[in-house]
Amino acid sequence: MVTAEILGNLSNFIIQIVSNSGYVGIFSLMVAESALIPIPSEVIMPFSGYLVSTGKFNIILVIIAGSIGNLVGALIAYFVGSYLGRGFVLRYGKYVLLKKSHLELAESYFKKYGDRSTFVSRLLPAIRTYVSLPAGAAKMNLKKFAIFTLAGSIIWNTALTYIGLKLGDEWSSIRKYSDYFDAIVVIVVIVAIIVYWKKRKTTQPVNDP
Repeated sequence: MVTAEILGNLSNFIIQIVSNSGYVGIFSLMVAESALIPIPSEVIMPFSGYLVSTGKFNIILVIIAGSIGNLVGALIAYFVGSYLGRGFVLRYGKYVLLKKSHLELAESYFKKYGDRSTFVSRLLPAIRTYVSLPAGAAKMNLKKFAIFTLAGSIIWNTALTYIGLKLGDEWSSIRKYSDYFDAIVVIVVIVAIIVYWKKRKTTQPVNDP
């Protein structure tokens, strides 16, 4: 388990990178976050949102930098899965704090829900960092993968940036309630999936016997 001290040091590192490197820092951190390196976007984007509230950043550029970074990182993970496979990741993932349990969860999720899981997973904790790997291993259509990944990333990053903007100086309090936030997101996603499938089922034509 990652200790509170490590998380604190990581948060300080993120704050320094974003403060000193601006949009390039946001982009770079979000590339890493999607490239199988568990850097918390729950720190990157809310802190960037806080800087929006101070007038240092533009909210649209923050969201673009974060979302394009997510896409680039996800593509890296996709090609790792496609050409190197999970064995490579499991062997060297420990050096970037990658957990086998998270990877197995992402693999199970992708097998169960297919291509669209790359969109929904961008909104789910634990899975969002790793789902690109099984997508690559399954040779998912690259265009669809990119579109679903970017769409989900925009939603996630917009929400986190907006929270940071509204919290202002208290942006870091999101970390205290991150478990509750993650739980709410999971519930919302599950409800949305249920509503979608119910609507789809009711709109399907009934074949006459």
